[in-house]
Amino acid sequence: MDGVDAALIQTNGEDAVSLGPSAFFPYQDADRALLRKAIADAALLAQRHARPGALGEAEAMITERHAEAVEAFLAAESIERTGVDLIGFHGQTVLHRPERRLTVQIGRGADLAQRLRMTVAFDFRAADVAAGGQGAPLMPIFHRALAAAANFSGPVIFINIGGVANLTFVAPGEELIACDTGPGNALIDDLLLNRLGLPFDRDGATAAAGKVNRQILDELLANPYFAVPPPKSLDRNDFSSAPAERLDTADAAATLTAFTAAAIARALAHLPAAPLRAIVCGGGARNKTLMRELALRLPCPVFAAEVFGWHADALEAQGFAYLAVRRARDLPITFPMTTGVREPLPGGVLAGPRARTR
Repeated sequence: MDGVDAALIQTNGEDAVSLGPSAFFPYQDADRALLRKAIADAALLAQRHARPGALGEAEAMITERHAEAVEAFLAAESIERTGVDLIGFHGQTVLHRPERRLTVQIGRGADLAQRLRMTVAFDFRAADVAAGGQGAPLMPIFHRALAAAANFSGPVIFINIGGVANLTFVAPGEELIACDTGPGNALIDDLLLNRLGLPFDRDGATAAAGKVNRQILDELLANPYFAVPPPKSLDRNDFSSAPAERLDTADAAATLTAFTAAAIARALAHLPAAPLRAIVCGGGARNKTLMRELALRLPCPVFAAEVFGWHADALEAQGFAYLAVRRARDLPITFPMTTGVREPLPGGVLAGPRARTR
């Protein structure tokens, strides 16, 4: 819930990927507050198109902020909108309950397409969830394309740490494997907001000043989710920081940061081979304490995406641009061992000028 990432790529949706410029457009405090209220109001949703409480207002805000981001990005990069074939628009997840065949990402793709006069691919998760899949994670097929472009010769894992953390296992000749590993930044962000009024733990500085409480860490890791093999996925609110609430802020931040790293490490037990390297992207890659915890717990070297010429903060936006092209070409975006769907499945909806010809 930090803001909008925008990125330009050129791709055929398969093996050809050329990464261009990217940018970040932060939300205002009022936007974040509205999103937090919308997520709370979404907790009892039974129908994916219902917008009770703050959800309608939040959806309009999300759509407007993405339109503003696209316009600002194109202007800053001197890109004509007629030179862009597609926009991949994820929206904001407010509820993810695949066990109820329900996933909700707010943001009006058709309105965005009309406002920008551009073709937009959106609602990427719904088809997978309706078919019995987990609907997440969606980045594995993009991660495989990046690994191929980098000529990695052995197994590698991509770790994306947003509100929830997820992992992709890529190995030559092997089936893609992926899952949500557990909490990412969400519990840490909530702690810092509630205790200090800060949106996140910048550089992991608060956690670095504290000590990990091993007893509470073990209690957090006792969650049965970690014993379940992939594919599997989570809602942002599936884990609680309640066991750490009795700690002071620094120790609580240290413990929750260690929890995120330990949960990621637990996922490796379900993989067919040990990775030769781990590549970290998403906001968590900026948390130095979290990166140190990962390096201590994983059986392989841990790298930020920048080491390979990628931009950790932009990979998600680049990935949804890639998925937009796969939507336009009716190529699958989810797979049996990434979401649990029965067979590889395309996903997403197209709106805008190019959508009418398909």
